[in-house]
Amino acid sequence: MAAKIRGVLIDLSGTIHVENSVIPGSIQALKRLRESGVTVRFVTNTTKESKSTLLRRLTGIGFDIKDEEVFTSLTAARRVIEQRSLRPMLLLQSDAIEDFKGVDVNNPNAVVVGLAPDCFNYETLNKAFRLLLEGCPLIAIHKVRYYKRGDGLALGPGPFVTALEFATDIKAEVCGKPQASFFKQALCEIGCDVQSAVMIGDDARDDISGAESIGIKGFLVQTGKYREGDECHLEKPPFAVCKDFSVAVDQILAML
Repeated sequence: MAAKIRGVLIDLSGTIHVENSVIPGSIQALKRLRESGVTVRFVTNTTKESKSTLLRRLTGIGFDIKDEEVFTSLTAARRVIEQRSLRPMLLLQSDAIEDFKGVDVNNPNAVVVGLAPDCFNYETLNKAFRLLLEGCPLIAIHKVRYYKRGDGLALGPGPFVTALEFATDIKAEVCGKPQASFFKQALCEIGCDVQSAVMIGDDARDDISGAESIGIKGFLVQTGKYREGDECHLEKPPFAVCKDFSVAVDQILAML
């Protein structure tokens, strides 16, 4: 008998919102999901802004989301840095650096890369390149290839991390989705096992394939960065493909 769904992991950008625009029906769908009694956790690879800025954005457009409900790849990366006592060169936007307040960045012995358009220039990348050649580890907060902005699709940090890998023959350590450890940490916070969890997201690779690789049911939504046929490129098809978050929630509620 299939395990009862007790926890729902929800991607943010492209799934329930795009920048300052709510994806239609998402606020109401989230309310229906909460009223069902399941526990939700918002899991995001967003690294262009700090967790507090992201939360202000979400509440400002109408979502009822609390700080403790959001688990970010920035959080996961900071844990790695602290566990290993690293002094990172942070390739991050200035707002996202807020989530690394108190971390020693003097005399760097690691390179940490997030979504940082202001840092993706020759001089900064070359400085990172030289540190890596000296033996510093390369830590990618995530390797998303592209994401959805208000004006269309845009390059994520993945291509820039890959460029550094290519130039140095160093493999990056990834902290965010689709790493199994990221999903497991999020589920651990809500006391839910993988068999009793589902993941809703717009990224076929990082949200859905990553979650399903450890036994979480994946609901792929056709909003945000989704492009027709994305699900066909996965080794294992998603548990469900839905028009949007609202439809995904309706299907989940029907399974309870």
